[in-house]
Amino acid sequence: MSKPNYSGTFHLVEQENMDAYLEALDINFALRKIVCLLKPTKEISHDPDTGAMKIRTITTFRNFNMDFIIGEEFTEDLKPVDGRTCQTTVSWEGDQLICVQRGEKEGRGWTHWLEDDKLHLEMRVQGIVAKQLFKKAD
Repeated sequence: MSKPNYSGTFHLVEQENMDAYLEALDINFALRKIVCLLKPTKEISHDPDTGAMKIRTITTFRNFNMDFIIGEEFTEDLKPVDGRTCQTTVSWEGDQLICVQRGEKEGRGWTHWLEDDKLHLEMRVQGIVAKQLFKKAD
């Protein structure tokens, strides 16, 4: 069975528990407040044949780029997010993309999945879970 193709542009429509998630990452109060006001856009390019994926998170404040091959561990530079680096692996679990980020913070990672024209993102760190929901651009 082939995996879903995540390619597309997605705009944030709702989020929950973002402040607590950012606090668990040791993000200062002022920056947390800014980040919680942002409405990011995700631009994803995905080649299902090679497993190559690029995720661009675009905001008016700061952009974040993540390029990887599904199933291959890489060193992820999270300095723009929280000043850290970690060893990251993104793998398939059914039709979901599961990311495990090994580093200073326990239980860090995320899960992406598609439902119709919606992209779900669940972010985890130290038992705290934040959720974002994106809608695919027409």
